[in-house]
Parts: sequence; C-alpha cells; structure tokens
Amino acid sequence: MWTTFYNRYPFFDIRGVDWQEQYERYRPEVTAETTDEELFDILCGLLAPLNDGHVTLTATMSGKTRHFCPEKKPRFWQEFNDGEIEELLRHDGKDSGRERFRSAGWNRGVDASLLPVASGWLHAHPRVGRVLKHDLVAALDAIARDFRDLSGYIIDIRNCPGGDDSTAITIINRFCDRRRVAFHRRTKIGPGDNDLTPARTWYIEPHGDVQFRGPIVLLTCDSVFSGGEAFALAIGALPYVTIVGDHTNGIFSYELEKTLPNDWNYTLSYQKYYSSDMVCYEGKGVPVDIELLNEKADIEVGIDPLITRALELVEVWDTPGSDE
Repeated sequence: MWTTFYNRYPFFDIRGVDWQEQYERYRPEVTAETTDEELFDILCGLLAPLNDGHVTLTATMSGKTRHFCPEKKPRFWQEFNDGEIEELLRHDGKDSGRERFRSAGWNRGVDASLLPVASGWLHAHPRVGRVLKHDLVAALDAIARDFRDLSGYIIDIRNCPGGDDSTAITIINRFCDRRRVAFHRRTKIGPGDNDLTPARTWYIEPHGDVQFRGPIVLLTCDSVFSGGEAFALAIGALPYVTIVGDHTNGIFSYELEKTLPNDWNYTLSYQKYYSSDMVCYEGKGVPVDIELLNEKADIEVGIDPLITRALELVEVWDTPGSDE
C-alpha cells in the first residue's frame, strides 16, 4: 500500500506529508506476529496525516467490517447533523427567502423551481450524479422551457457528495454562452513529482434549444466533494457566475480502488484537477466570491442567509435572462 501511494498519489506536498518518513515510522511495527487488528491500526496511522476524503481503508475481520478515512470533519457537518442538513436544504417555502418560490417539482433528480420575481432555483440533488444521462437531459429540457422568463438563476450544490464530471458538464452546458475551458486534469503515473500524464482538457459549450445566460449565483459549502467541486470549477469559468457560501472540500479526483493481498480494500486520489487558468485547488477547495456561512441558528429562526443573499444578487442585476 505504501508503494502504491508512493507511485500514484500526487498530493504529499499539498497535504504536508513526508511519505518516506511515514514508511520509516510505521514499517518496523509490522512483524510476523502482527495481528489483523494491529495491522489495520498501523495502516490507519500511516494514512492519517493525509486528511483526504478519497483515502479509505476497509477490512473485514472476524465477521466485522472496519472502515477508516483520514479526512477531518467538514465545518458544515460539525455545525449540522443529518436531520438538520435535510431541514436546512429542504425547499419547502418555510423561510422568508424561499416562501417566494413556486416549486416546479422533481425532474429525475434535479429540483427546479421558479420565483414570481423572475428568478430560477436549481438544486443539484445528490442523486443527480447517478442518474442516466437520458433522464438528466430530459429533466434539463423541462427546466429550460422557463429560461426565457427568468432574469436570474440560483444553483445550490451545498452538501453534494459528488458525481460524474460528465453530469456536471451536461448541466452547465444549459447555462453556457460559448465554448469555454471547464477544467484540466492530469493523472499521477510514477513516483516523481512530474510523473503525470499531459493535461487533458474538458470543455463546456451551449447545448439544447435555449441556454440561460443571465446572472447566476452558485451556493457552496465545505461538504461539496469531488464531482460537485468539478461542477463549481467549471461553472466558475462563466463570467456571469457569482459563488456564495464557503469553499468546497478540496478532493477533486476520482478514487483509485485497490485490493491488498489479504483482500482488504483501499482507495486513493490519483488525479490533479486544474481550473481553466491552471490553478490546482486540491486541499483548499474552490474559493467563493462572497463568503457566507450557514449556522445552526439559521434553522431555529427559519431562514437561509445564502438563499436570501443570492436573491438580492439576482434581483438587482438587470441582465436579460436567456438567449436562443
């Protein structure tokens, strides 16, 4: 496992980890007498400093499964439990900002709603990363029918666990004005810092009968991961997008899945993502234009300050809502 990380993991410098030092620290602890439970704990100690949510170790011992991930708990998850997150992000018109929404209902994993003040709201639900492309395109076609009547749009990806890059691009293409660079990606293939594949570039470009090209506000937090971060990275390339909230988590890569000789499974990040201007936000997350954090008190008083701020932004911009 140490050798696989040595050859394929590209973020030791970013994560501030001396991998050789980790080897020298933990390798002597493994002997012929080491039990499975002890070995699992040793490997956890090896991985712990990486603080990477795409690094995991899973083992079944004596009929029980143990799982380890070295990532520190995001601030958003420290502030809210699962039920509170569901309550905060539920689009039910309870707070002063959302009460003005008229729900258009669920469209195969994408929730789209309209405001009487001619603004739209789209929630990239966790399921959106797993829906079939045919279903996603059909949902986006339905959403796009209202584009001509809108002067602003809010896209909410808070607490998005990830998904496919292709899903992110498929959505963004309905909000794109022209062909632009979405992001670049390189893959680690050897032990050296420069042992990376040449950069491969992904693009966003207009798709569908109509695209929304007015002001867009993207809502994020530090529990937006992986494909959700690729979404933020790509849509941020549009000049009429403002990102509000907290930076994303900072783990962009797909997971490389491996199996040890004793049938334990582990994963690691192995790809470096770059913005259109070749900035890598691994370990830091996609930055925001306006920092604004959700707090537990928001639920108690029934407001969502990010939605409220987003509404203020889209309502003051006098920009045409869509173009064919």
